Amino acid sequence: MKFEEIEKRIDDLAAGETEASSQGIADELIALGEHVLENWLEGHDRAPTDETREGFRLLALHRQGAKGHPSFNACRETCRELVYYHNLIRLDPEHQDVASRIKMGVLVLRHLYLFISGKMETAGLGEFCCSSRPIRANSA
Repeated sequence: MKFEEIEKRIDDLAAGETEASSQGIADELIALGEHVLENWLEGHDRAPTDETREGFRLLALHRQGAKGHPSFNACRETCRELVYYHNLIRLDPEHQDVASRIKMGVLVLRHLYLFISGKMETAGLGEFCCSSRPIRANSA
């Protein structure tokens, strides 16, 4: 899945444009995160792994993507946070806060997408936290 398609789907989820159940949305958040990381790996001529880490392919893909790119570790906690929201939603899909949990999951996914797509554009992005200053400077 290309970055443009991922971004469109994130926008759709943020706007509430989905027929999926809350559990389906939780699974889609993880799948979209995996697609983001697959783009990073494929962009660096590496075949994305099918392995899992702590039960999630997303975490294994992050680990694979960080090899040789220390600044890539800046998004490790973002991946873990995406797993956290996935688990919250899946464990209690009828919880009174499920809508806000989905919203937070979408925000975290967008952050992961922006960081990695920005890093593909600007190699040094993330060396000092996850500042997008190089991208903002280019778009001004």
